[in-house]
Amino acid sequence: MNFFLELLVGGLTKGGIYALIALGYTMVYGIIALINFAHGEIYMIGAFTGLIASLFFSSLGLTGWALLALVIMVAALWAAMYGLTLEKIAYAPLRKASRLSPLISAIGASIFLQNFVLLTQTPNYLLFPDLASDLPGLSFLKPIAHLASPIQVCVIVMVALILAVLTFILKKTWTGLAMRAVSQDPLMAQLTGINLNKVIARTFILGSVLAAIGGVLIGCATRQIDSNIGFLAGLKAFTAAVLGGVGSAPGAVLGALILGFAESFTAGYFSGDFEDVVAFVLLTLILTIKPSGLLGQKIAQKV
Repeated sequence: MNFFLELLVGGLTKGGIYALIALGYTMVYGIIALINFAHGEIYMIGAFTGLIASLFFSSLGLTGWALLALVIMVAALWAAMYGLTLEKIAYAPLRKASRLSPLISAIGASIFLQNFVLLTQTPNYLLFPDLASDLPGLSFLKPIAHLASPIQVCVIVMVALILAVLTFILKKTWTGLAMRAVSQDPLMAQLTGINLNKVIARTFILGSVLAAIGGVLIGCATRQIDSNIGFLAGLKAFTAAVLGGVGSAPGAVLGALILGFAESFTAGYFSGDFEDVVAFVLLTLILTIKPSGLLGQKIAQKV
């Protein structure tokens, strides 16, 4: 029973991080019908920025929740600037081009960012500091220490809070209303006075912030990062978005949790060698059985 609960917690942790990345995919697709294949690299940049920020603030004597909060804040702001720059350079000039052009641009941006970090940092794995080891207020976790580590509990709680804040933004704020309006009918949204360029820019910023937080959390959980972590994580998050239904935020979260649990239980009951295969098996199955995803809706194309 304990082993099952350990796998359950592990799957929830993985699924939560996948959800943060998958939401970036699905929000951008919902606004401009583009799969941002460079999104995984934003996640990777968030992890590297978190590492640099953690070393800097630790040298100043900061510890505990203050250190973790500052690291996440810096990583989120830096990744947001990258995401906004990526939209302005790689996608905005191609907004009226054929759908293949921005897709190629996205792949090119992904390759560029991955190699940029590879050349400016290091091709080797880097040790990420254990930011959750001395967090005050987590003494109540000792009775369940054999089931969940402090960082796993932090990841699960933080992801839940972030998803709650994101839901509030999308449902209760003007920005969320504008994003939903553009997603449903871009032309009508512009006729009502909504600035399409600003909505797209804010969508990229919001998605980049979520990815960066995921990058910091995965660094804390695995204790190591490198320039390639964005590629595989991006593919898995894309799989989660497709599984739940690209363009559906609840679908992205559902797909991410399913993928996280599937990977965790596969690694626990079979072998960790098959863990990465699960994502692509699920992707093949969902595209074959229900291409629109679990919560996605099939949209009729006018001809």
